[in-house]
Amino acid sequence: MARDRNELGSFLRSRREKVDAASAGVVHTTRRRVKGLRREELALLAGLSPSYYTRIEQGRDRHPSREILDALARVLLLNDTERAHLWSLAMPSLAPATPHAASAHTVRPGVLHLLERWADMPAFVVGPSRDVLAGTPLAARVNPAWSVGHNLIEFTFLDPRAREVYPDWNEISTQAVAGLRATAATRGAELDGFVAGMRERSETFRALWDSHDVHDRVTGEKQLRVDGVGLVRLSFETFAIAGPEGHVLYVYFLQPGSENHEALSSLG
Repeated sequence: MARDRNELGSFLRSRREKVDAASAGVVHTTRRRVKGLRREELALLAGLSPSYYTRIEQGRDRHPSREILDALARVLLLNDTERAHLWSLAMPSLAPATPHAASAHTVRPGVLHLLERWADMPAFVVGPSRDVLAGTPLAARVNPAWSVGHNLIEFTFLDPRAREVYPDWNEISTQAVAGLRATAATRGAELDGFVAGMRERSETFRALWDSHDVHDRVTGEKQLRVDGVGLVRLSFETFAIAGPEGHVLYVYFLQPGSENHEALSSLG
């Protein structure tokens, strides 16, 4: 994701094309031939001149004011994650400083101690680019992607085992890229090299990244095909670990009464 690319304009255009014109208050009496809002429609709804908004989208003004960003976010119906991403593209100087490389890959001893006590749960810690930095043995047994040294994004798009492990691969891959976009909202410079490499190595990743979808999924369910067990549906929660490293703890668990409880426990 080279910094000389017009990421701000591409993001605004992608969101503009997803807005329902009628819901945004645009009245039209003829059949529309364009998706979403036109540039001039978005500009007027946001209180901007069409020529000035065009300059922003074409990359001729890459640092609009806070007020303009807020107005565009309002019309485009951006959620909190998308707003943060918009701000990171227009005002990258506000993003937090990147931690030293050594500390970025070092999990605190206290977190490692907690993982040792959670032997009956698949749990692991990832860095901003989704490298698995630490985890429980059960995590590696349930999903090879959750093994220390693996990368969740690389596994999803580059490892042939991923489509076997994830029956809902299309959904998983879309969410993975949207989540990485959410992280890039505050740690873009840190992820530039990784994203650029993935864009070259996977056409599917490139297409999903260029769709500019942003979603920070912090809880939910995931269906996995586990060797020796079969299909398992696990719930998960995520916990941001305070500190400059940007580490996130993933904890997966079975709901009470799950039919896979004994089989999954035996894997530990």
